[in-house]
Amino acid sequence: MGLIAGIRQVRIDVWSWLNYKPVFSDPRGMPNRRAFPEALASWVPADDERRLAAYKVLTGYDQNQAAELAAVVDGDAARDRREFGDPSMFVDTILAHVLGREQHITVPGAEEDAGDGEPDASTAAAQRVQDLLRDWAETELLAMRMQQTERKAVSLGDGVYRLAWNPQKRRVTLRAVDPGFYFPVIGEDDDGGEYPTRVHFAWELPEDPKRGLKARLRRITYELAPIGPATGTGVDGKGRAVRAPLTVDGPDGETTVVIGQGDIADPETGTVSRQYAWNDEPSTLTCYLTDATWELGDLKGGVDVDSLPMAAAQYATRSDGEVLDRLDLMLDFIPVIHVPNTVPPAEEHWGQSSLAKVLQVFDELQGADTDSARASATTGLPMIAISGATNNRQTYSVAPGAVFTLGETGRITTVDTSPALRELREQRHDLGERAANVARLPAVSLGTLDPSKVPSGYAMQLSLGPLDSLMGVMRLARAHKYALLLKFVQRLHLAGQHPDWAGVTPLPAELVFGPYTPTDKASVLEQVTAGVAGNVLSLETGVRMLIDAGFPIEDAADEIDRIQSRQFAAAVQLADALGNVDEVAKYLGREAPDQIEAPAVQLPPVPADTTATDQSQLADGQGPQGSGGNT
Repeated sequence: MGLIAGIRQVRIDVWSWLNYKPVFSDPRGMPNRRAFPEALASWVPADDERRLAAYKVLTGYDQNQAAELAAVVDGDAARDRREFGDPSMFVDTILAHVLGREQHITVPGAEEDAGDGEPDASTAAAQRVQDLLRDWAETELLAMRMQQTERKAVSLGDGVYRLAWNPQKRRVTLRAVDPGFYFPVIGEDDDGGEYPTRVHFAWELPEDPKRGLKARLRRITYELAPIGPATGTGVDGKGRAVRAPLTVDGPDGETTVVIGQGDIADPETGTVSRQYAWNDEPSTLTCYLTDATWELGDLKGGVDVDSLPMAAAQYATRSDGEVLDRLDLMLDFIPVIHVPNTVPPAEEHWGQSSLAKVLQVFDELQGADTDSARASATTGLPMIAISGATNNRQTYSVAPGAVFTLGETGRITTVDTSPALRELREQRHDLGERAANVARLPAVSLGTLDPSKVPSGYAMQLSLGPLDSLMGVMRLARAHKYALLLKFVQRLHLAGQHPDWAGVTPLPAELVFGPYTPTDKASVLEQVTAGVAGNVLSLETGVRMLIDAGFPIEDAADEIDRIQSRQFAAAVQLADALGNVDEVAKYLGREAPDQIEAPAVQLPPVPADTTATDQSQLADGQGPQGSGGNT
């Protein structure tokens, strides 16, 4: 039993790639308490301890502070390690590639029938939704929010968005949340890949002696649950602001619970249903929001973030006076988007950091950099041995112009450490290539490739194969998440009754990432020109290819309209084919000219002495036979 009890436990999970670090995994497989006190707080669930510790380790590498964590176990000598920002450079490079040069919101169908006059109803609806989403993205700084979240996703493995309707700004607000604050509730029988029905955001607030505040824990909770009775702001026996069900007194003195306006109660089952603006059928679910704070000293016993005592909670109050104690948001979804960096394994919820597989290589790089720094010191200021000096008590120093007085058998010997420095530099170069290969980042993507050494563009394209597969997987993990985000944005605007969104039906929308590889624009332009001219590519497809290649085209439909408005030769062919001036004008995007009727033919007057025969000839257009044929 003693031997079995002393065996080290090997824990394999989504964070096991960090098990090689003693600071992360002790003999029990748990993180070091001195290095990760926040991950091992009493309110943190046991399943999240290794996740939070892994986030801190990865942040340390990204911020050149990995040696600080290693010093907890290895001692102060670990702080002498050199860290020159290689992990941060990898993160920035992968982030730039996964996002591309630009991002575009597109709604399928918005570019159909472009340039053919007035669009049909479905196309007009798609164009309206697309324009509204793009205006919102520009106002809400979506590109910046994506940079914030995606950098967390690439470096830590997970990113989180939180959406909310802001009554003051009259629009949906989008915030990037650190994944260390994100605690989804995933039961033993739940599939981690499914959308959770209960989500917490929790973090500790430090003590504030000036304001007389103790250390506290704040938790914001979103929960999908059956629709209940209407509630209002009230105060309980302890003087806390809470929400209580609204009731009315009936004529017989009985108290009846009030349901929300527009809600329908089933008298047989007692369930309450609600018709949302974006659903065809009524729903019995709604999302409740709770924002509460606890003093850490009040958290006793085995409680975690999902089982905090509500009797000790202090609820926050919104700017409009609503107490955030299970406040009904009038939504049938949780406005939270979790973005994994990679496609999670089956039944898993968390993604994997892009640094996960190369951390050990980065440790070797730190060692090589440290050794190189030490070797360069002895190379720049070499070690010298002096024998046969005339004054043995004299202290010698190496400096330009220094003179050493030696005896007849005196000798100066120097130790050349430059070969060792050269070997260390070569080793560092090899380690850098090893890290790039493992991370699937070819030299051309890191900017370290000499263009003169590339035999052809085709060879460069082949070298980008690993990067193509990497970006394919990473963008696949994000495609559904951003489609879900844009769906939530539409629904929240409808729930907030924004006037610009009146009458809008939510439509599927997607976020298209730009190209991430070097593009030969001249070659693409030549292909599009030849394809459109040869009638093997439509103008719509050609414009889309130009946008993907990085040409400065903001809107495909507008660009097509501008192109067709100058195609006068094609308009002439269209006129010859149809013989319809209105269709030609519609093709050119112009107004058709008014049709002017030709004036009636005016015949010359007939002279009085003209005979009947001459008159008939004049009517037939013939003049009388005479001098010059004229009368």
